[in-house]
Amino acid sequence: MSRVERIRETLQQAFAPTHLAVRDDSHLHAGHAGAASGKGHFSVEIVSAAFAGQKPLQRHRTVYAALDALMQSDIHALSIVARTPDEVAP
Repeated sequence: MSRVERIRETLQQAFAPTHLAVRDDSHLHAGHAGAASGKGHFSVEIVSAAFAGQKPLQRHRTVYAALDALMQSDIHALSIVARTPDEVAP
C-alpha cells in the first residue's frame, strides 16, 4: 500500500469525509533537507462533519493526531485544507 493510500485510509476511518483528496508533493521538494530522511511532503483536502464547531487550528491538530503514526514514519510535511460540508459551495 502506498503512502497516499495509507494516509487516505487513515483519514477515511477517522473522519468519514464527504470529500478527501490526498496528493504526494514530494517531487516538488527534491533536494530539501526533509526529503533526505525518506519522508514525504503531502497535501490533504478533507471535508467532514467532524470539523463542525472547530476553528482551523483545531482542525489541523485533529488531522495531525489522526496521522500521528504516519507523521513519525512517512510524512515530513503536510498541507491541510479542512472544511465542513456547510463550508463547501454546492
